[in-house]
Amino acid sequence: MSTNAVLYILVMAATTYAIRVLPLTLIKKPIENVFIQSFLYYVPYVTLAVMTFPAMIQATASPVAGILAMIIGIGCAWLGANLFIVAGSCCAVVFITELLLV
Repeated sequence: MSTNAVLYILVMAATTYAIRVLPLTLIKKPIENVFIQSFLYYVPYVTLAVMTFPAMIQATASPVAGILAMIIGIGCAWLGANLFIVAGSCCAVVFITELLLV
């Protein structure tokens, strides 16, 4: 392995470690600001959405199939279906849509 690759890995490890450790060491008292609390509460959901929604559209052969599956999945989840039903219905929508379009 070249020295540049080792250096890159070490810098990335230090950066990742610093991001996780610095808030624990610098913030000793509870956060009382309501805006910051709500911001930190929604960060995981926003991160998951930012990674998931483009992948749903781009993972299929046709973006239309991905968009239809996303709409059906949101609808099923909104109506209270469990994860297996939502995933199965999305897969079925993609399968049927791609059979008709491609």
